Amino acid sequence: MKGVIISAGLGTRLRPITNIISKNLLPVYNKPLICYSIELFVKAGIKDILIVVNSRDIGQYKNILKNGEEFNANIDYTIQHEQKGTAHAVRFAEDFAGNDSIAVIFADNIFENNPDLGDFEGGARIFLKEVKDPERFGIAEIKDNKIVSLEEKPKNPRSNYCIVGLYIYDNTVFDRIRTLKPSYRNELEITDLNGTYFKDDKLDFSIIKGFWIDAGTFDAMLEAGNMIKKKFSK
Repeated sequence: MKGVIISAGLGTRLRPITNIISKNLLPVYNKPLICYSIELFVKAGIKDILIVVNSRDIGQYKNILKNGEEFNANIDYTIQHEQKGTAHAVRFAEDFAGNDSIAVIFADNIFENNPDLGDFEGGARIFLKEVKDPERFGIAEIKDNKIVSLEEKPKNPRSNYCIVGLYIYDNTVFDRIRTLKPSYRNELEITDLNGTYFKDDKLDFSIIKGFWIDAGTFDAMLEAGNMIKKKFSK
């Protein structure tokens, strides 16, 4: 299995800071945000990592992360030249993946405990966290230990299990992306990609333990830093 970190966004919710530096290079407690994703993969035994970035910020990433030696990893880079969606960004990992499956993480996600990336035999896996405000997220409904529906930011959620920004895909993922049609936002959506596996009954799930934070706002980054500090001060 290889690791793919999606870090091509422009961080518009964190302007004006992100006018000069990528959001995922900003510090969360004692390290750049993206380092938590790299360390998650390395702890799971995934050493070959591709970072999908935009053309503006790629130089910053290479200067800070270099080839990944500091993390005991092999880091490569590719550019998503246009912001055409999250599934569109995954497509740029096709040559990197070769015949392997891939674990995909959005670089602004932080997990207290390392999610289980093992025992993957094909299809796709999503990771879920029970939340108090499920209407803000993509939601998976679970019955009898099986996914029975997926919803994107529903007004009346059928479940409190949100889909976090971590996924595992087998090597059919790239052919599946080529079948997707742009959403109303004119983007190729990761939710629609997951839906292709769901329709084929090839989508499973894992529920994560401990805190999870999508650090895409100033408040979320502050919360993440405080929670990590608290964890390390125990």
